[in-house]
Amino acid sequence: MQTICVYCGSSTQVDETYFRAAEELGGLLAAGGHTLVYGGGSLGLMGALAQSVLRGGGRVVGVIPQFMYEEKWHLDGLTELRVVADMHERKRMMAGMADAFVALPGGCGTLEELLEVVTWKQLGLVTKPIVMVNVNGYYDSLLQMFDRAVEEHFMRERHREMWTVVGSAAEVLPAIRHAKTWDTGYRKFAAI
Repeated sequence: MQTICVYCGSSTQVDETYFRAAEELGGLLAAGGHTLVYGGGSLGLMGALAQSVLRGGGRVVGVIPQFMYEEKWHLDGLTELRVVADMHERKRMMAGMADAFVALPGGCGTLEELLEVVTWKQLGLVTKPIVMVNVNGYYDSLLQMFDRAVEEHFMRERHREMWTVVGSAAEVLPAIRHAKTWDTGYRKFAAI
């Protein structure tokens, strides 16, 4: 059993396709006996994902900053809800619990969390699989930006191996299982 950290959006206004992907992923995590760790929210893809895992009998750990908890943005009924001091502690705790990272579509927060773990992996601070779920081509522009970063020598060609891109929730767990091994020794080529 692995603990899978999933980053995703909290907007309720997004296309139904994204909700279906979140719900499908949640069902697959539960069926596989995996624990979900996520940001603890009740709305949008976050809520859909967590509720799907719970419906499937899975375990869900939410990690939410105190100010969000006070605003009652958390989902009730989680297996465990950890209330932390701030956003930095939230991200650090989620990363520390995770055996793999998955990014469903989301806004600034999702992108920031995803890019932080990519950066940590580049620096050899984490070695765990990172999977982007590119539903509806959502991450195409980000992937083009990564291509440009490689082309313009801000990143090495080898850094493209830090993540896997899939088109659907069904591909996530196989992508995690088959992710390229990454170790802290790769830190030696973090700088260009």
